[in-house]
Amino acid sequence: MTVVDAAELRRLTRELLAAHPPATTDRTDFLKARFDAGLAWVHYPAGLGGLDAPRSLQSVVDAELAAAGAPDNDPRRIGIGLGMAAPTILGFGTDEQKRRFLRPLWVGEEVWCQLFSEPGAGSDLAALGTRAVRDGEDWVVDGQKVWTSSAHVARWAILIARTDPDLPKHRGISYFICDMTEPGVEVRPLRQITGEAEFNEVFLTGVRIPDSRRLGPVGDGWKVARTTLMNERVSIGGSRIPREGGMIGPVARTWREHPELRTHDLHQRLLTLWVEAEVARLAGERLRQQLVAGQPGPEGSGMKLAFARLNQEISGLEVELQGEEGLLYDDWTMRRPELVDFTGRDAGYRYLRSKGNSIEGGTSEVLLNIVAERVLGLPAEPRDDKDVAWKDLSR
Repeated sequence: MTVVDAAELRRLTRELLAAHPPATTDRTDFLKARFDAGLAWVHYPAGLGGLDAPRSLQSVVDAELAAAGAPDNDPRRIGIGLGMAAPTILGFGTDEQKRRFLRPLWVGEEVWCQLFSEPGAGSDLAALGTRAVRDGEDWVVDGQKVWTSSAHVARWAILIARTDPDLPKHRGISYFICDMTEPGVEVRPLRQITGEAEFNEVFLTGVRIPDSRRLGPVGDGWKVARTTLMNERVSIGGSRIPREGGMIGPVARTWREHPELRTHDLHQRLLTLWVEAEVARLAGERLRQQLVAGQPGPEGSGMKLAFARLNQEISGLEVELQGEEGLLYDDWTMRRPELVDFTGRDAGYRYLRSKGNSIEGGTSEVLLNIVAERVLGLPAEPRDDKDVAWKDLSR
């Protein structure tokens, strides 16, 4: 097999640009051509948007395309599909599932959401009660999911449901791909402290899912879900940003532009948070380099922990720095946005929205346990429900 190196990737990218000039090619057509050329995610297999190349060489392609003014696939809008659904489908999907879902997912033609958390199964996700009962070639799903980002615009969802209540909670779960347009799927907005309804609750009533849309073996859904969760935490906490990118950027800019707002105490706090943000950024870069060698591990939980704490502390400092202006809020209108825009809104929005960072993608308390047990090797917390059938658990 031919080894794909940086020079070969530059050649292939320039061929793509010559055949499909960004200035005259429809955006979606260009993205489809990029996927078909194996330049979407170069470390994916050939024929599935990649070239079996090292993950580290993706930056070579991205730099060439950015210099040519080529469009991207709006990754913030389709982040759940890119960061969670795609690696799970790649790891556990059939060849038919990979061919069907990966291309429209990457191009952005189909938005994905995640049907995991439930009102009674958030931090303890394996306690979920949504049921999937086999009926011929289909599964019939009934239950409720909550805190579902993008459910109001999603075409597909990754879903975990209980298929055997007689087994312990981690062993009676199966993993499915759910069509959000099926009868019985109801999406209701959840209005947040920001005034928006970025999240949703989803009710599933007699929803039929073909067995051909199951990922992994029946009853082995927890293993599949762990792959999703590890990738989720990396995508939330380990995204690539430049120095002074993310939440620290607006605070540093305000500090430089408004010297009249400065105090000694605020200066010390800003310096401390600036250094911590830079350390987190470099740690994220190191984590991405580790991903070149394989699947994400529990270290992603540590990055997500740092992301949540820093966002909350930095946004709090920003509100204090702006004084009376920091108490203002731009718009309480009830909206259902397609993405979270931390840096495109005002300080009040950042302060309010960051409160959810320590809950979404795994609560900070759960992630502390993961870091303690799987990274530091500390003894696990005692658990007396691991071998008890789900139906016999106290609820």
